[in-house]
Amino acid sequence: MSLGNQLSSVVLILSQIGCNSARRSFCMFKPSPLTLPTLKRRAFAPKATASPTAVVETKPDPVMDETKLNIRKNILACPICYEPVIWNGNPSLSLESAAQSSLQCSTCRKTYSGNETHLDLTITGGGKVYGEPKAASTELFRFPLVSFLYERGWRQSFSVWGGFPGPEKEFELTKDYLKPVLGGNIIDASCGSGLFSRLFAKSGLFSLVVALDFSETMLQQCYEFMKQDDNFPEENIILVRADISRLPFASSTVDAVHAGAALHCWPSPSAAVAEISRVLKPGGIFVATTYIVDGPLSYVPYRRPIRQNVALLSGSHVFLSEKELEDLCTSCGLVDFTCTRNRSFVMISAAKPK
Repeated sequence: MSLGNQLSSVVLILSQIGCNSARRSFCMFKPSPLTLPTLKRRAFAPKATASPTAVVETKPDPVMDETKLNIRKNILACPICYEPVIWNGNPSLSLESAAQSSLQCSTCRKTYSGNETHLDLTITGGGKVYGEPKAASTELFRFPLVSFLYERGWRQSFSVWGGFPGPEKEFELTKDYLKPVLGGNIIDASCGSGLFSRLFAKSGLFSLVVALDFSETMLQQCYEFMKQDDNFPEENIILVRADISRLPFASSTVDAVHAGAALHCWPSPSAAVAEISRVLKPGGIFVATTYIVDGPLSYVPYRRPIRQNVALLSGSHVFLSEKELEDLCTSCGLVDFTCTRNRSFVMISAAKPK
């Protein structure tokens, strides 16, 4: 499907959401108190047995000494050579200071700069002439209209059509998997407009939250949402533009990576998960949600070549089965795969070996 046809479909769906009063309720979808227990009993029973070790949730010490500050800063690296960067600017590494700073690779000497909202750590970031076309699934989310509407109807529709339980429930499920690494740093990969980045930051359960996306307009929308919240904790979050298949972080420096409703949009899930495995510390955890294709659909004749052709046209890998997701994580060096399912929704978790 061409990018133009994709956009036409998006506009048609969103116009129906706005015009049909019968659908207004799902745009503001939140599971009712009666719905959540039912989901918890029936739909969200983990299919794997390896569950995270129980840990008491504690918020990190708000006092940032020099050692902790260096640990926070040293996770950033050049996306070309993965070597440490020299930090020029306010060393506090907060929402405001990061956007106003610049970084220089200690090896190749390339300089990466911040703008009003985020640090640009893409390989071609800052270039004046050269630019590479991206897959349709990637370019779609760079349109300002799509970024504006993502949390104003688009994301809520996942609950109706795909079985997603809603941000609050998803966040609670995610925290269960992340208990062993609470207090560490977390990357919210392909964060979109920052729905979960903001939840991670406001929870106070992580020493640093990196909201990461390739779309400049999504990051700008994320920044605006944060600024609209008078009580938002800007001191422990930064916004970074980066390519999911070329993460600007030093190896073995990240405690957790979260990717909400994103994996099926990645042009190469294997390249992305391999990068996630590289940057995770030993014992670090990867948690992701996506749509899943399983059950009778797994046996549809010619499903694989059809999916491959769709992937070539759209630039995304479309949807995987549970076995494929497990094999993807295993092939990228991750262990202890688990999943939680509800209809087409699946949350997976895997860890870097200790």
